[in-house]
Amino acid sequence: MRLLLASGNRKKAAEIAAILGGGEGARVEVLTLADFPGLESPEETGATFLENARIKARAGAAGSGLPTLGEDSGLCVDALDGAPGIFSARYADGGDAERCAKLLREMAGVPAGKRAARYVCAAVLTLPDGREASAEGTCEGEIALAPRGTGGFGYDPVFLRPDGRTMAELTPAEKEAVSHRGRALRVLAPRMLELLLK
Repeated sequence: MRLLLASGNRKKAAEIAAILGGGEGARVEVLTLADFPGLESPEETGATFLENARIKARAGAAGSGLPTLGEDSGLCVDALDGAPGIFSARYADGGDAERCAKLLREMAGVPAGKRAARYVCAAVLTLPDGREASAEGTCEGEIALAPRGTGGFGYDPVFLRPDGRTMAELTPAEKEAVSHRGRALRVLAPRMLELLLK
């Protein structure tokens, strides 16, 4: 069974494939928008991660004819009143390094103990016939004083886990076990596989 991830991010697709890789999930091939030239991600006009995930899932299913996983995730920082939130991917011009640098500038002067943050993920599976399933997951931590690590992507180098390591310092398996995406998809996976493999 083929599943479209309504994103061009192959690193997210690899994480999702790994999460669905056990048992029956091994029969699910995860594709991305990059595999469908001309099919673009719709504008994210929702006010929440869940709304944006649903917009992407529905557009992908309608445009590809495949079951589509819409996923929206981001970083919510308490000291910044929840920012960057749903705007995490558009928080600064440039790539991941520029977004992390802006975040660290915004957090300058915020002391340890006041740097709490969480990753949030909402995932929605939409089938071409309109059936849907959804789940959300979070991962608690805080913002580091400086980036560390070479793994992961996004804000991982500045997202400090309770064990003292950033998400970018975890192995892929360790990250999958604790990440917001992993948690959301482990909740959603049984329902996804039930719908996909019927």
